[in-house]
Amino acid sequence: MSVTEEEEKTRPPLLTTRYETLRDLYVAIPQLSELTLLRPRPDEEAPEFLRRLRQSPTPEEAITFSAFAVQPKIAIWWAHECLRSLPQSLSPLDRAMMEKVAVWIGRPETAIRHEIMREALWAPAQSPGVFLGLAVGWSGGSIAPNDPAPVAPHRAPRAINRAVLSCLATVELPRRPAVLSQFIDMAESLFKLY
Repeated sequence: MSVTEEEEKTRPPLLTTRYETLRDLYVAIPQLSELTLLRPRPDEEAPEFLRRLRQSPTPEEAITFSAFAVQPKIAIWWAHECLRSLPQSLSPLDRAMMEKVAVWIGRPETAIRHEIMREALWAPAQSPGVFLGLAVGWSGGSIAPNDPAPVAPHRAPRAINRAVLSCLATVELPRRPAVLSQFIDMAESLFKLY
């Protein structure tokens, strides 16, 4: 199998973050300011800010920041992996929704996204998997086939945040710091260039 000249070219790294700077993030999505007490310093990069959040009195804010700072599809994948690491915390409804989310992650088609959104909106309970389904529905594009209105940029990250933190809340208190640390470790890898 031969490699084409186009395949041989060096490609620029892909940014995983939604905005180039943290200031841009906080300006574009001011709802993040309502959910985090700590603020980025001028010229602070996302990995450094994440570390400061992790060491703060409310390290859960590192989860919130990650949900907002990273591109929605990547953040949804991360949240899916966080939830998947706690199978004992998931209901059958959560597991079914997560299977659909996994399909969408592999094939991010509009029809699949709309189907997941419909199921999440009509779910009998609000739970981590359902919040993740809502995040998929709000991740970009139209909210429904017959509704061309754009989705507010804070909707998907807020749902991602709720998915991860509500799953974390099901963990018994003695284990919770270790699980939170694991989730933040996973988030750290999201802030690298690919």
